[in-house]
Amino acid sequence: MRDNVLVKATIGQDTLIKKAGLVLGGSLFIALAAQASVGWPVPISLQTLAILIVGLTFGARLGAVTVLAYLAQGAMGLPVFANGMSTAALVGPTAGFLYGFVGMAWLAGLAVEKGAARGIVSTAICGMVISALLYIPGLAWPAAMLGTSLPDLWAGWMAPFLLGDMIKAAMAAMVVWGGWKALKARHG
Repeated sequence: MRDNVLVKATIGQDTLIKKAGLVLGGSLFIALAAQASVGWPVPISLQTLAILIVGLTFGARLGAVTVLAYLAQGAMGLPVFANGMSTAALVGPTAGFLYGFVGMAWLAGLAVEKGAARGIVSTAICGMVISALLYIPGLAWPAAMLGTSLPDLWAGWMAPFLLGDMIKAAMAAMVVWGGWKALKARHG
């Protein structure tokens, strides 16, 4: 079990069919997680949890491609974004977060590939840092497009979500750690 990415260790040799299946399954997983949401204009959803899990288990490139497929599904009009949104969300107030999800998955996968996310604690810490970095494109968009002030961004777009983001990062670490434990148990 020399692979450091869970999906590679689980499915073995990468083939185009396996990768396509993972991208489709991962994008549908993210879409389902996005529907568990409340609030507006920045909904609290399980989207970031799913994106961290995808990145941490698929690796950087496949994780980013999976999120790009998810965004493409929304661009085609499928109701995959939070609260059943689709194309309009890609230019709406939360578009910066949607575009930032690509980097989030890529960074999570990179953390695993480079060995920064090895155990449950280091994976949770990486997830928390990556979740915090999502606020850069997430807040830049409404600041630039809507002229939202810094105090308003902090109060309405960031502060209410920080604790949840930390919890979701810890949950993603537990899921990935549990996946590794199950794989190791299966291989004796």
